[in-house]
Amino acid sequence: MTVASLRVVRSIVSLKKQVVESLRTAIFDRRFAPGDRLVERELCEMLDVSRTLLREALSQLEAEGVVQIIPHRGPIVAVYTAEDAKSIYEVRAALEEMAGRSFVERASEQECKALEIAFAEMKRSCTSKLGADHLTVKARFYAALTAGAHNPVLVEMLRLIHGRVSMLRATTLAQPGRLAASLAELGHIVKTIKARDAEAAALACRRHVENAGAIAIAVLAEDTAAPETKPPSAKRRRLI
Repeated sequence: MTVASLRVVRSIVSLKKQVVESLRTAIFDRRFAPGDRLVERELCEMLDVSRTLLREALSQLEAEGVVQIIPHRGPIVAVYTAEDAKSIYEVRAALEEMAGRSFVERASEQECKALEIAFAEMKRSCTSKLGADHLTVKARFYAALTAGAHNPVLVEMLRLIHGRVSMLRATTLAQPGRLAASLAELGHIVKTIKARDAEAAALACRRHVENAGAIAIAVLAEDTAAPETKPPSAKRRRLI
């Protein structure tokens, strides 16, 4: 790990926000892997911040589902099981199905254009290495989709599971062929929206989430299987 890459720069931007973003990026980039301990003393030195500020940042990341606080052990990078993934994707599928339908019914022409621009940006990002930048670009696509749905409760519910979804999204996109398939599915969502077909857009959104969910569940089930049930040559698969 490059220590300098985590150091924050003090500015008018909230220092706590910088710490949260720096840690979140390090986790999504797999500089900290699922299950890794987050030692406060070491992180304070890396980030050049106080322990109080670090604990506030870790508390926010815990609320997002990116970090878990284990009694008598301290904070670790969140670890998700196949059952966790199943629950998260069930909720996400229902919410994004609603988002797709509502977008067609309520979005303005300007919001439709914003979604198309976000998708074009995603296509460009697919030529680069998968990492936090790509996940950020994909998050912009979903932000445009939910903004056009004009349902603040829906936006808030998706925000609450955003960290968990981002951790699992890294799991699925890292699998061979999934990045291209994901892009094709999102392209189909954009196509149905441009056609102003609310039910087709809702179905496209649900299928996209269900496809991602099936991969995440399979990967996590294999990753947590007992060693004796795996082929001798199998290696533990990383989540990004």
